[in-house]
Amino acid sequence: MSFRMLRKWLYLLMSLVMVVAIASCSIDNFKARDIESSRLVYSILSDPKTFNYALNSERPNIFGMTYKGLIAENYETGEIEPELAESWEFSNNGLALTYTLRENLKWSDGEPLTVDDVIFTYNDVFLNDTIPTQIRDVLRIGEEGKLPKVIKLNERQVKFEVPEPFAPFLRNTGVSILPKHALANSITQTDAEGNPLFLSTWGTSTAPNEIVCNGPYMLKAFTPGERVVFERNPYYWRTDDQGQPQPYLQEVIWQVVESQDSEFVQFRSGGLDLTGVKPDNFSLLKREEERGDFTIYNGGPVPSSLFISFNLNKGSRDGKPLVDPVKSRWFNALEFRQAVAYAIDRPTMLNNIYQGLGVLQNSSIFPLSPYSASPEEDGVRAYDYNLEKAKDLLLSAGFQYDANGQLQDADGNQVRFTLITNAGNKVREAIGAQIKQDLSKIGITVDFNPVSWGSLVEKLGDSLDWECHMISLVGGLEPNGGSNVWNPDGGLHAFNQKPLPGQDPIEGREVADWEARIGQLYIKGAQELDEAKRREIYVEAQRIVQEQLPFIYLINQYSMAAIRNKVQNVKYSPLGALWNIYELSLAEQ
Repeated sequence: MSFRMLRKWLYLLMSLVMVVAIASCSIDNFKARDIESSRLVYSILSDPKTFNYALNSERPNIFGMTYKGLIAENYETGEIEPELAESWEFSNNGLALTYTLRENLKWSDGEPLTVDDVIFTYNDVFLNDTIPTQIRDVLRIGEEGKLPKVIKLNERQVKFEVPEPFAPFLRNTGVSILPKHALANSITQTDAEGNPLFLSTWGTSTAPNEIVCNGPYMLKAFTPGERVVFERNPYYWRTDDQGQPQPYLQEVIWQVVESQDSEFVQFRSGGLDLTGVKPDNFSLLKREEERGDFTIYNGGPVPSSLFISFNLNKGSRDGKPLVDPVKSRWFNALEFRQAVAYAIDRPTMLNNIYQGLGVLQNSSIFPLSPYSASPEEDGVRAYDYNLEKAKDLLLSAGFQYDANGQLQDADGNQVRFTLITNAGNKVREAIGAQIKQDLSKIGITVDFNPVSWGSLVEKLGDSLDWECHMISLVGGLEPNGGSNVWNPDGGLHAFNQKPLPGQDPIEGREVADWEARIGQLYIKGAQELDEAKRREIYVEAQRIVQEQLPFIYLINQYSMAAIRNKVQNVKYSPLGALWNIYELSLAEQ
C-alpha cells in the first residue's frame, strides 16, 4: 500500500472515530438533558433517619416515594383505591377481609412481588414482638389489643381475620409491603446480643442499590446533609389510560436545606420547583406569583395538630424522677394546665405570626375529618384568651404571687419551666417567644430553648428528660390513626410515655382515670360500625382531651404550597401536596 493510500485510510479512520465520539457525546448530552427536563426538585429540612420502613417514626422519610401497600387513599376524594391489590371483599360478618393481588407485580430489582411478601410483612415484621415498630399499635384491635391473623389462601389471595368488628380495618391495611427475599434472613439471624439483624438493616449508610422497593420511585443516591435522589422504578405497576408506564418523572431530588429561610431563598432563585408557603412569606410570594411562573395552592387547615404539652410522667428511672417532683406537681394539677391555656393569646398568635392564615385549634382530630368536634356544635371546651380566669384558676389551686408578681407554689417555689421545640422552624420559634411573653403576664417564667431535631427526638422518645415541649403530630381522616397517641401503652403517648422496647424500665408511672378513658374510647370507636354512633364516641374523647389538656392546642395553619406552573396535573391536598406524584409531569420549557 502506498503512503498516499495509507494516509487516506488514516484520515478516514480518524473521521469515523470523531463521528462516533461526537455521536456518543451527543447521545450522552441528550440523555442528561432528558433526565434534567424530567426532574423535580424540592427540599427537606433534615436527613432521613432510616431507610427501614418498619422502624421509622418520624419525618422526613423516603417511604411515600418508595413503598406502597395493598390499598391507597385518594387525597382528592378521601376514598380508598386499589394499589398492590386489585380488589378486596369482606365476609358477611365483617370479621374477614380478602385481598386479591394484581398479576405480575414486581419489586424494583425485578423479583416477583407475591402473597408471600404480604404474609412476611405482617406476620414476620409488623406482628413480631421482637420488632419495635409503631405500625403494630395501629393494627391492634379491641380492649385486649389483639392483632389480626394473616393467612395465605393461594398465590394471589390473602385473608385478614379480626376477632371483633374493627371499623378502620380496611384503611389500616394500607401500610407498606416489604420484600421477603431481601429481608427474611435479617429476621431469623441475630446479633451478639440476640437481637434480630433486621434492627440494624437498611440504615442510612446502606448503599441505595441495596434498598428494594415497590413504589413509584427507588433510592438512587443519598449524600448526608446535601440531598436524597430518587429515580423512577421501572417495575412500578401503574400505567395511564394510553398504556404508558408511570411515573412520568425520571428523577426526584430532595435538597437538604438548613432552614426554612434557605428553602425560601432557593425557591425564589429557581433552585426548587416547589416550597411550602409560610405565613411570614405568603405576601411576598403572592406578589411574585406571575413573575415567578408559579401558583400558590391553599388546601385549608393542615392535617396535623400543633400543641404544647407538659411531661405528666410521675415515674422514675434508677431511683431518679423523670421530672422534678416540685414541677411534676404543677404539671399534673389540672388548674395549672387550664390556666396556661387561658393565658396563651392565640388570636394574637393567629393574626401576627400566622398573618390570619389559619384557624384556632380546639380539637384533637383533623378539622376536615368527619369525626372532628367543634365548640359550637359539639360542646367541646375552647380556651379563649383570659388572663383573669387564668390567675383565678392558679389561686384556687394554691399558687400565690410574691411582691414582684412572680408566681409561686404553696411552698414558695418560683414557677419556672423549660419549653423546647425543634430549632430552625421560624414559626415555632416565634410561637415559643410569644408563649414566654404571654405566660410572664401571669407570673410564670418560661425558659424557651429550641434544640436540634435529633436532640428533641432523643428527649421525647428515649431519655424522657423534658418539662414542656412544642411539636406537631400528623393526622388524617381516620381517627384510629392516632390510637398510638391516646392509648396509654401507645408508642406516641408522649405526655406520659411508657418505656419503648429495649429501654430502661420506669418505676412508679401512673395512668390517670381520664387518660385511660380516652384510650378506651378510641378502642370503642374502632369497634363501632355505625357512623353516627362512631362520631359521638370520638366527640366524647375530644371533650375529655379539651377538659384535661394533656395537649394544649394552638393554631391549625392553612396548608399552602407554591408550585412551578411547569409541574403538570397537580391535585393539591392538605393531606399531601404531591400525593399523586406518579402522574405528575413537567411541561416543556
